[in-house]
Amino acid sequence: MTEDGARDVWSYGRLKDASDGLAASLRARGVVRGDRVAVLLAQCPEVMVVHMAVYKLGAVILPLFTLFGEDALRYRLEDSGAVAVVTDAPNLPKVMDLRAGLPALREVYSLDPAAAPVRHVEAEVAAARGFIPVDTAAEDPAVLIYTSGTTGDPKGVLHAHRFLIGHLPSLETTHPGFGAPGDIGWTPADWAWIGGLMDMAMTSLYYGVPLVSQRMRKFDPGAAFRLIRDEGITRLFLPPTALKLMRQADVPRGLGVRSITSGGESLGADILNWGVEALGAPINEIYGQTECNICVGTAQGLMEVRPGAMGKATPGHRIVILDSDGQEAPRGEVGEIAVARPDPIMFLRYWNKPDKTAEKFTGDWMRTGDLGVMDADGYITYVSRDDDVITSAGYRIGPTEIENCLCGHPDVVMAACIGVPDPVRTEIVKAVVVLREGAVWDGLPEALIERVRARVSPHVAPRIVERADSLPMTATGKIMRRALRDDASGG
Repeated sequence: MTEDGARDVWSYGRLKDASDGLAASLRARGVVRGDRVAVLLAQCPEVMVVHMAVYKLGAVILPLFTLFGEDALRYRLEDSGAVAVVTDAPNLPKVMDLRAGLPALREVYSLDPAAAPVRHVEAEVAAARGFIPVDTAAEDPAVLIYTSGTTGDPKGVLHAHRFLIGHLPSLETTHPGFGAPGDIGWTPADWAWIGGLMDMAMTSLYYGVPLVSQRMRKFDPGAAFRLIRDEGITRLFLPPTALKLMRQADVPRGLGVRSITSGGESLGADILNWGVEALGAPINEIYGQTECNICVGTAQGLMEVRPGAMGKATPGHRIVILDSDGQEAPRGEVGEIAVARPDPIMFLRYWNKPDKTAEKFTGDWMRTGDLGVMDADGYITYVSRDDDVITSAGYRIGPTEIENCLCGHPDVVMAACIGVPDPVRTEIVKAVVVLREGAVWDGLPEALIERVRARVSPHVAPRIVERADSLPMTATGKIMRRALRDDASGG
């Protein structure tokens, strides 16, 4: 559905024909196995067309948020070496402004027929049919999703074709009976995010569950409820912030929701109880990372749900708690949550960062950077992050990219970003800046916030900007963000 409520129904046959045509067009333009193709589109059927076309070529899809600004887009397109981008009229100017500085980017496609001189997707699809997909294996690269790091530039997380199949046991556990007659799936989460893409969108299509797409520039709980009611949606992936906002709205009668999953932040008992009482459906928590998505979850009706715990390892995954020496910690002790490899949804490697890939593992354990505790029955309770990632509205935000953007302002000498508690978003971004001598403070906080909104993305922009004479530093010159967090909390 479009923003104006117009309906456009896509069959599997239509998806096949369109993706065959786009794959044939991309191949004719020189795209081959292993090439990266970016998709810069809001939630819409054409996102799935691009994914399927790229997979059929044996190429690698690069999902990008439409909220990304110039700096964020440039870095990801340049670092990935993307050879083609598929976008639309609202986002095309951003791509065209960057194109001259991206020598690897050979082709730009747009959904807008008036977007000359770039290629029009529909015209290209109509002119090229009859594509025969290449053979791909389970370990062949398929998806490249960037996640923000904490000590450097964003990291490209490379996943294999087994990625989709690996999600299925977890989905069946957290959505009991998924694929039952009458099931319809939807998530307000952007399909450029691993949660929106793999926790509902792609898996719905795999099971033959009709998938609703709805463009929402800003989440509206009332509109979400109307959509769920009017379209008969039964299966939902709702980020915690969406649930918190929906809890404040009136719940319409006539909902037929069967199950809900939520991930990105821990949920409290109040939200879980509200789901059953107001929506008539259990809310099952799921946990994972871009590097290894759903590997822990709850399943009301299939297992005991313990307040405060985010669940157990889902089928196909082995989870432990590691101590500071990298050994399995005794049950009941706090340590780092780790996942054993091989694992069906674990990433292949970080793109262009072999050292970061090596750092992610201790032997065959993938370290998450999250602290947790496991009880005698295998239930895992999240404790905290072990690094500087900020968790806001379900997004995991690294401070480095924001800090680099702030320091690009002529009045900013140094910058540090931390997360501070927020009742709706869990955390919001707070920036602390050191200014050049003689800089004028009046109006500068607003200008810095807008700079990040425009050049990186609105969802990572600071909501608080404070000035300081200096920042706490280690002996090796690294910013001590933990000290800033302690000051902010009064610790």
